[in-house]
Amino acid sequence: MKSQHPAPTGPFLLFCLVLLAVIWFATIGHNALVRPDEGRYAEIPREMLSSGNWITPRLNGLKYFEKPALQYWTTALAYQAFGEHEWTARLWSALTGFAGILATFMTGSLLWNRRAGFLAACVLAGSFLYFAIGHINILDMGVTFFMSLSLMALLLGQASNSTRHRFGWMMLCWAAMGFSMLSKGLIGIVLPGAVLIVYTLLRREWQIWTRLHLLPGLVLFLLIVLPWFILVSRANPEFLWFFFIHEHWLRFLTPIAGREHPWYTFIFVVLIGMLPWTGNMLFALKQHLLFRQPRQSGFSPGTMLMVWSVFIFVFFSVSHSKLVPYILPIFPALALLTGEQMSRMNGRQLARQWWPAAILAAIMLAASPFATRSASEQVPVALYQGFAVYLELAAFIWLMAILRAMQLARRDRILHAVTLLTIGSLLMGQMVYIGYDKLSPASSARHLVPAIRPWLRPGVPFYSVAMYEQTLPPYLHRTLTLVAHPDEMEFGIQQEPDKWIPTVKQFEALWPHQPYALAVMSPEEYQKLQQDGLHMQIIARDTRRVVVVTPQKGQP
Repeated sequence: MKSQHPAPTGPFLLFCLVLLAVIWFATIGHNALVRPDEGRYAEIPREMLSSGNWITPRLNGLKYFEKPALQYWTTALAYQAFGEHEWTARLWSALTGFAGILATFMTGSLLWNRRAGFLAACVLAGSFLYFAIGHINILDMGVTFFMSLSLMALLLGQASNSTRHRFGWMMLCWAAMGFSMLSKGLIGIVLPGAVLIVYTLLRREWQIWTRLHLLPGLVLFLLIVLPWFILVSRANPEFLWFFFIHEHWLRFLTPIAGREHPWYTFIFVVLIGMLPWTGNMLFALKQHLLFRQPRQSGFSPGTMLMVWSVFIFVFFSVSHSKLVPYILPIFPALALLTGEQMSRMNGRQLARQWWPAAILAAIMLAASPFATRSASEQVPVALYQGFAVYLELAAFIWLMAILRAMQLARRDRILHAVTLLTIGSLLMGQMVYIGYDKLSPASSARHLVPAIRPWLRPGVPFYSVAMYEQTLPPYLHRTLTLVAHPDEMEFGIQQEPDKWIPTVKQFEALWPHQPYALAVMSPEEYQKLQQDGLHMQIIARDTRRVVVVTPQKGQP
């Protein structure tokens, strides 16, 4: 049953855009950088800018070839323009996440109508996982944006009857795949290519390959991708094997990355990550799979979106390397499918599909005070008590928004209901995000920096003993000397072994002969060294880290 509600008006869209921008960007500078990912991806561009070498990425002074350089470049440029801050470190994730919402609106509007585009954008913006990744300094939002942009451009290009428009959309598709590959590697072209092959086999639409503009598209793709790959390979002959074989082939086929999880992991990630729209998404998928209209000739955007969602879901589910953000590239496709389905539903149907989210919000509200039960020696109860307050507020806001949205939907005020639920979900996410900073003394070294900084002197050694605290270098604006802990920099150490100390015993022999030096270690490691008779003066500590200085030099 089609809803009789009109499409959103221009002023309404402008109001929603401004409100979304304010809520989306308001807090990206609030939280401390979190270990390990945010520290890592803040530090690599800092070192790139500091060294002036924009070709060879380095982490803690060591070659780091796990990912391409696009996000490092954009973050380094943000540092150069606005300074090194938490918000500039997260700016690329926030910008690409916001751009993805706008692209979803544009695609839905052009494929179907403005109402479907608006609802799809709301679904994406309010999805819990999409919001979360858009506010964390990791690479997954950037690659999600460009991969999704390649899909959206393909959809619009193949659906167009204009040869000129199709050419433009396909050039955008090829360019987006190029930037996707520069964001996170081969998946930028392998996954879109595989999706196109599967779609072709399912639909028997061989003619689609004649409308891809393969030659100019490949030229554009290579012009974007090849320069950096050629330059980094010439400067570092070891790059090609590590990047393409170790980081792609071996990670996918073997447990070498230590990220093995059950095959069904991403089922729960998608169900939780799509909240509060999980019920809408499941209904849309069921409708498309079980109640499709008779097959028509020509390009089918809905089938392409389904193939994109299912194939990428299966691809990462069978991989030996699984992390929650990996599945994010299917979220814009799911949002488009869901938004289009919602645009053809009445309010009572929508309201019924929000009941699971309402129940979960109520459970979250009731369970929030018990968050302190997750406390441990490293994350004390006091930290969780501060976090629990924000969880309660987040759950309350979310529950009230869902219940009010259900009321509006039952009155068939669907656009207002969906808008309210989107805003409520964003505010819920912001409350959880801001509240998480209450745990930052356990997840970040930011609070230790004021105590450490007076002891720093140019050229003074700073050792990282049997650990590596990823968030310390970007806050101290300097690298550390690794001791007996290669961490993820093992490959870089193999290339430049003189930049680290292989054993704690060697560190123990070196420390007493240093005129002045600093070191960071775990509390357990500090106790061991103290028992071995090593003289150290503590200048900062918390439940995870102890920072010491050679004691004979007195106060800074």
